[in-house]
Amino acid sequence: MATDREACGVINGNGRDGSFDGRREKKSSRYSAFSLLRHGLFSSEWPRAWRNHDLRGSYDVVIIGGGVHGLATAYYLAENHGIRNVAVLDKGYLGGGGSGRNTAILRSNYLTPEGVRFYDRSLTLYQHLAADLNFNVMFSRRGHLTLAHNDASLRTMRWRAEVNKLQAIDSEVIDPGQISELVPHLNTAADTRYPILGALYHPPGGIIRHDAVVWGYARAADARGVQLHQKTEVTGIDVTRGRVTGVQTNRGPISAPVVVNCTAGWSSIISDMAGVRTPVQTFPLQAAVTEPVKPFLHAVVVSGTLHVYVSQTDRGELVFGASVDPFTSYSMRGSLDFVEGLATHVLELMPALSKMRLLRQWAGLCDMTPDYSPIMGTTPVEGFYLDVGWGTYGFKAGPVSGEAMAEAVATRSTPEIISAFGLDRFSAGELVGEKGAAAVGH
Repeated sequence: MATDREACGVINGNGRDGSFDGRREKKSSRYSAFSLLRHGLFSSEWPRAWRNHDLRGSYDVVIIGGGVHGLATAYYLAENHGIRNVAVLDKGYLGGGGSGRNTAILRSNYLTPEGVRFYDRSLTLYQHLAADLNFNVMFSRRGHLTLAHNDASLRTMRWRAEVNKLQAIDSEVIDPGQISELVPHLNTAADTRYPILGALYHPPGGIIRHDAVVWGYARAADARGVQLHQKTEVTGIDVTRGRVTGVQTNRGPISAPVVVNCTAGWSSIISDMAGVRTPVQTFPLQAAVTEPVKPFLHAVVVSGTLHVYVSQTDRGELVFGASVDPFTSYSMRGSLDFVEGLATHVLELMPALSKMRLLRQWAGLCDMTPDYSPIMGTTPVEGFYLDVGWGTYGFKAGPVSGEAMAEAVATRSTPEIISAFGLDRFSAGELVGEKGAAAVGH
């Protein structure tokens, strides 16, 4: 019987006939202080982070979607399982979807035990990602505050804190005095319209540079023989006798026994091509950024009641976001209504920001499921895998999703860490209810 690597046509990085035919690892230029000095002294050019390739007619694995989930899956297939005959296809450019449009907040203080374990593994991978990829992803541990403005919210925070502690997650409920010490500019007065009664404080939470994560995974995957194809749109998925056989693209057909859907807001469109129905709806999610100012906000602040969250980048800009728009759409245009509502709620939390100027706003697409948890793993179509349903929280899960999906493809089994997120949970009535921690819990 063939091993999993042999079934995918790769043994120690080689093709079936022992040749490399473009799948071998390339010698990657290592970023370091010494290499920076050497390039500066000799004015030599840095090599391309990843290569361009002609599209081949067949691959062992095709991954649709060139964001953090697709690239991480490709990287871990090559790194952990030696499967390098992999193509990542994106209809635009790498990181041009949700991976480049999110607010890059990281945390693991979710509500369900399944969610807490899953996101905590991702946070652990993020903390070591710069060293693993030899690429500075600019992870900044800030601490994460989820504010409670009423008794019901405070009870939910205490509930989440206890679930977190049972999973060995650093998370606790703190009072307004402690909140004021962490974020002095927050209005913690008792006579406001939405008084702050407490907060769930999660010290390991923080922010990261989303573009750097995408570029780091892309560079590392390319160095291990994965082919990255931009401007390659999937127009159809071939299914024969209940199993996937390949994909159709605007650059021609590709034969492949395994296809992984990592397309976020467009996931239901891709799944429909394979005849797989998913309970996913796509909503726009808007965000905005201000002019840069001297750093003063040293924590991530979230208010589910006010539908707003805010953090400050290393350059000093304030990044704001809210909940998804209240209608399904594939539009990524900003709206005046969003800015007005956002500004109103931000100023209720921090009145001192009234003179700051908003520089720009944008939107991304979120693939929402009924229970605010992802859909991961196998489908009724053999060889067609899903890594979808990420809503507003997909970037936090990039590394662990890639690691788990790579394991699922390589071993043809479902890793325990994603066993609760299967597509069949909806027909079985075994939902993973994360709305209390994910609706505006960025």
